Amino acid sequence: MIPALRLICVLWSALALAACTTVAPPRDPGAATTILISIDGFRPDYLDRGVTPRLSALAADGVRGSMRPSFPSKTFPNHYTLVTGLRPDRHGVVDNTMEDPTIPGVTFRISNKAAVTDAAWWNDATPIWVSAERAGVRSGTMFWPGSEAAIQGVRPSLWAAFDQTKTSAARTDQVLAWLDLPPDRRPRLITLYFDLVDSAGHDAGPDSAQVNAAAAEVDAAVGRLVDGLSARGVRANLVITADHGMAATSPDRRIFADDVLPAGAARTPAMGAFMTVAPNAGREAEVERALLRPHPRMQCWRKGDIPARYHFGTHRRIPPIFCLPQTGWEITTRDFAARQTRPSLGAHGFDPFDPEMAAIFVAHGPAFRRGVTLRRFDNVSVYPLLARLTGVRPEPNDGRLADLREALAP
Repeated sequence: MIPALRLICVLWSALALAACTTVAPPRDPGAATTILISIDGFRPDYLDRGVTPRLSALAADGVRGSMRPSFPSKTFPNHYTLVTGLRPDRHGVVDNTMEDPTIPGVTFRISNKAAVTDAAWWNDATPIWVSAERAGVRSGTMFWPGSEAAIQGVRPSLWAAFDQTKTSAARTDQVLAWLDLPPDRRPRLITLYFDLVDSAGHDAGPDSAQVNAAAAEVDAAVGRLVDGLSARGVRANLVITADHGMAATSPDRRIFADDVLPAGAARTPAMGAFMTVAPNAGREAEVERALLRPHPRMQCWRKGDIPARYHFGTHRRIPPIFCLPQTGWEITTRDFAARQTRPSLGAHGFDPFDPEMAAIFVAHGPAFRRGVTLRRFDNVSVYPLLARLTGVRPEPNDGRLADLREALAP
């Protein structure tokens, strides 16, 4: 009886262990490498212009969708949302330009290298590469906002400082070079970033020949990556995204802050597709009277009164007042407008519910079904997908894997 009882116990333990291992971990992604690609400023409809044969083929053979960016629809906030699953109000990168009362005397700007590489600006959240490194999954970031800082003391195994002069092809070649490394040094999670389409959209507008040419160049770089993966026999899940879309702007559609704000009454850390306002001491009521009244092309709120659908308004880095114009209208000053020799013809940062702010989503690889078109979803849901693909346990986040479950192969 004792041997038989022992056998029953062993079998029961084995069954229990098997049940646990099938439920607890994320889906096994096999040996596939996960490559997250961002094409800055790439709207979903750009795929239908006939200038992106490689991207369009991946979309047709895999998964295609349209993402709603998080508010505000700016570059740094949304790139950090994609890799943390948190909205900017929670991860703290609330704008491309921002101030923090706990970091006095410093203004975070994309051009401020010291701030961009200071982990203090990023430590409110844990990007997927930090979780991956802690789990023993090597990562490589070929440019991505935040990846130049040792966030929570952790860096990607491989990373590169942003260099806008590096061509799209050269960026792709660097990723392929990482995949040529010996297995123990090869990354299983990679990010790849292209900024060309966004720059063209700002300079010439979203409907321009320049945007089409930039999209074609990035398309060729993605094709170069796909061909390189095939030549190396590398199985990869590609997740192709953007941070936001682009709306046409014009010198004829401007709101002048100096026509609205009392002179010398406030600082305006950010202007353009929105305006943030910090009233000077003692002039708060005056600034509120000027801004919180109705305006023809703009609405302003106290930060605590920003509509709930935007999920924005509690973080310490958000100034006291936030003003949002109609899509396509920009907030500026008369002095700045007079000094502009070449006004931009495209912008983003507008209402993320506007279709012009939507971002591309394409997924292709062994983890994905073929020929799927998703309903529009919030970009916070990319993060739990990345965690599933890499086998990394996700941090608490605002995303819903259910938004993308239809895309996943059984």
